[in-house]
Amino acid sequence: MNETTLEVPYEIPVDAHNPVEPFLRMDRMPHIWCPGCGIGTTVNCFTRALLDSKADLDKVAIVSGIGCTGRVAGYASLDSFHTTHGRAIPFATGLKLANPELQVVVYSGDGDLFAIGGNHFIHAARRNMDLKVICVNNLTYAMTGGQTAPTTPSHVISATSPYGVFEPAFNLVALAEAAGASYVARWTTYHVKQLARSMEEVLKKKGFCFIEVLSPCPTLYQRRNKMGDGLDTMKFYKQASKVRHGAPTSECALTKSGEIVVGKFVDRDRPGYFELLNAQMTETLGERYAEPEVVCGNC
Repeated sequence: MNETTLEVPYEIPVDAHNPVEPFLRMDRMPHIWCPGCGIGTTVNCFTRALLDSKADLDKVAIVSGIGCTGRVAGYASLDSFHTTHGRAIPFATGLKLANPELQVVVYSGDGDLFAIGGNHFIHAARRNMDLKVICVNNLTYAMTGGQTAPTTPSHVISATSPYGVFEPAFNLVALAEAAGASYVARWTTYHVKQLARSMEEVLKKKGFCFIEVLSPCPTLYQRRNKMGDGLDTMKFYKQASKVRHGAPTSECALTKSGEIVVGKFVDRDRPGYFELLNAQMTETLGERYAEPEVVCGNC
């Protein structure tokens, strides 16, 4: 990113040290993320997507739950909401229902979205609610000490599995597709250009969209499993990743040291929540109620 790519109203302040600064609440810096953590990289990609999609920032709202990634909402210089643990999606759903013109982005971690918040994810995808869900997956509960998460691969050492995880992990992209998501992709924090492009695509697509981003947690996950630091993880992502657009999501499960399948797996059109609502109201109450502004605001 450089100044030549920026357009009004995205002007770089003359005293800015980084082109991302206009998108961040600089008064809250320094951030809490550890050296080598990939969450900041995903934020850089997100700002690029906002720029390239020419999104109206006055109509973008970002919602997070609790956890390391949950801090993104608190740092983003957008209308942002840092909600309670696991409740980012229902809060975001309420925002979208109250003001359908908003572009609502849910930006949180694998523990928040798929443990305590898992049921909300499933039903928002089932309804095809127009939400853009970005899940930074570091395969552990990083903020609370590195416990086993629903995404932790087998045989990994964690704070609550000192002899290795034996529980099967979620395959997030398969779960998202099965639940009904309109768009499903996975990248790592090594794939910055591809990730930014996927984020731009979901900002322009209607329906429930999901992007999984694999990210290092060198302080807990990598150190405990003798996997090196953040840079070592980037090298691992580069070597282990294989781009397979359109791959069956059932073949995309993660293992501790196996191949990482990345790419865009699902891009389909389904009737959205508001479309289904309007159709039902028209069928039930007659054509007089078919106008969207009567049934559900400005959708």
